[in-house]
Amino acid sequence: MGKYLFYGTANRQQDDIWEYTKNMWGDNQAKEYIYELHAHISKTAAREVIWKEIIELNSSFSVYCTSYKKHVIFFRELSDGIGIMSILHQAMDIPTRLQEDILKQKF
Repeated sequence: MGKYLFYGTANRQQDDIWEYTKNMWGDNQAKEYIYELHAHISKTAAREVIWKEIIELNSSFSVYCTSYKKHVIFFRELSDGIGIMSILHQAMDIPTRLQEDILKQKF
Protein backbone atom coordinates (compact mmCIF):
# COMPACT_ATOMS: atom_id res chain seq x y z
CA MET A 1 0.00 0.00 0.00
CA GLY A 2 1.15 3.51 -0.72
CA LYS A 3 1.94 6.36 1.62
CA TYR A 4 -0.28 9.40 1.79
CA LEU A 5 -0.87 12.45 3.92
CA PHE A 6 -3.74 14.86 4.29
CA TYR A 7 -3.29 18.59 4.01
CA GLY A 8 -5.42 20.67 6.40
CA THR A 9 -8.40 21.25 4.13
CA ALA A 10 -8.69 17.59 3.10
CA ASN A 11 -8.33 16.51 6.71
CA ARG A 12 -11.28 18.70 7.71
CA GLN A 13 -13.25 17.42 4.72
CA GLN A 14 -12.82 13.81 5.77
CA ASP A 15 -14.08 14.79 9.22
CA ASP A 16 -17.12 16.41 7.57
CA ILE A 17 -17.72 13.26 5.51
CA TRP A 18 -17.54 11.21 8.72
CA GLU A 19 -20.04 13.46 10.52
CA TYR A 20 -22.48 13.62 7.61
CA THR A 21 -22.40 9.85 7.08
CA LYS A 22 -22.77 9.19 10.80
CA ASN A 23 -25.74 11.56 11.10
CA MET A 24 -27.47 10.14 8.00
CA TRP A 25 -26.72 6.41 8.25
CA GLY A 26 -25.11 5.72 11.62
CA ASP A 27 -21.72 5.10 13.17
CA ASN A 28 -21.05 1.74 11.50
CA GLN A 29 -21.66 3.14 8.01
CA ALA A 30 -19.41 6.13 8.76
CA LYS A 31 -16.61 3.82 9.90
CA GLU A 32 -16.98 1.65 6.83
CA TYR A 33 -17.03 4.60 4.40
CA ILE A 34 -13.95 6.27 5.91
CA TYR A 35 -12.10 2.94 6.07
CA GLU A 36 -12.86 2.26 2.40
CA LEU A 37 -11.97 5.85 1.45
CA HIS A 38 -8.54 5.42 3.07
CA ALA A 39 -8.08 2.04 1.37
CA HIS A 40 -8.82 3.67 -1.98
CA ILE A 41 -6.37 6.50 -1.26
CA SER A 42 -3.70 3.99 -0.25
CA LYS A 43 -4.22 2.07 -3.50
CA THR A 44 -4.01 5.35 -5.39
CA ALA A 45 -0.70 6.17 -3.72
CA ALA A 46 0.57 2.70 -4.68
CA ARG A 47 -0.51 3.40 -8.28
CA GLU A 48 -3.05 0.59 -8.23
CA VAL A 49 -5.76 3.08 -9.25
CA ILE A 50 -5.78 5.22 -12.38
CA TRP A 51 -4.73 8.84 -11.88
CA LYS A 52 -6.04 11.67 -13.98
CA GLU A 53 -3.99 14.86 -14.23
CA ILE A 54 -6.31 17.84 -14.15
CA ILE A 55 -4.08 20.90 -13.80
CA GLU A 56 -0.49 22.03 -13.50
CA LEU A 57 0.06 24.73 -10.88
CA ASN A 58 2.72 27.30 -11.67
CA SER A 59 4.91 24.60 -13.21
CA SER A 60 5.74 23.55 -9.65
CA PHE A 61 3.47 20.52 -9.43
CA SER A 62 0.45 18.90 -11.02
CA VAL A 63 -2.90 18.18 -9.43
CA TYR A 64 -4.38 14.74 -10.01
CA CYS A 65 -7.73 13.23 -9.16
CA THR A 66 -9.41 9.91 -8.60
CA SER A 67 -12.99 9.06 -7.71
CA TYR A 68 -14.27 7.05 -4.80
CA LYS A 69 -18.02 6.43 -4.84
CA LYS A 70 -19.57 9.93 -4.86
CA HIS A 71 -16.40 11.81 -3.91
CA VAL A 72 -13.55 13.12 -6.00
CA ILE A 73 -10.13 13.08 -4.34
CA PHE A 74 -7.60 15.69 -5.47
CA PHE A 75 -3.94 15.17 -4.70
CA ARG A 76 -0.39 15.95 -5.66
CA GLU A 77 2.52 13.62 -6.09
CA LEU A 78 5.15 13.58 -3.33
CA SER A 79 8.57 11.95 -3.32
CA ASP A 80 7.28 9.04 -1.23
CA GLY A 81 3.54 9.00 -1.93
CA ILE A 82 0.72 11.48 -2.43
CA GLY A 83 -0.61 14.52 -0.59
CA ILE A 84 -4.40 14.79 -0.41
CA MET A 85 -5.43 18.37 -1.12
CA SER A 86 -9.23 18.17 -1.28
CA ILE A 87 -12.10 15.67 -1.14
CA LEU A 88 -15.26 16.96 -2.79
CA HIS A 89 -18.68 15.42 -3.34
CA GLN A 90 -19.63 15.10 -7.00
CA ALA A 91 -22.71 17.29 -6.46
CA MET A 92 -20.58 20.28 -5.38
CA ASP A 93 -19.37 23.03 -7.68
CA ILE A 94 -16.05 21.23 -8.03
CA PRO A 95 -14.07 23.80 -10.08
CA THR A 96 -14.93 26.64 -7.68
CA ARG A 97 -14.45 24.60 -4.49
CA LEU A 98 -11.18 23.10 -5.70
CA GLN A 99 -9.79 26.53 -6.56
CA GLU A 100 -10.78 27.79 -3.09
CA ASP A 101 -9.21 24.76 -1.39
CA ILE A 102 -5.94 25.07 -3.30
CA LEU A 103 -5.65 28.82 -2.74
CA LYS A 104 -6.16 28.38 1.04
CA GLN A 105 -3.22 26.06 1.44
CA LYS A 106 0.55 26.29 1.18
CA PHE A 107 2.22 23.38 -0.53
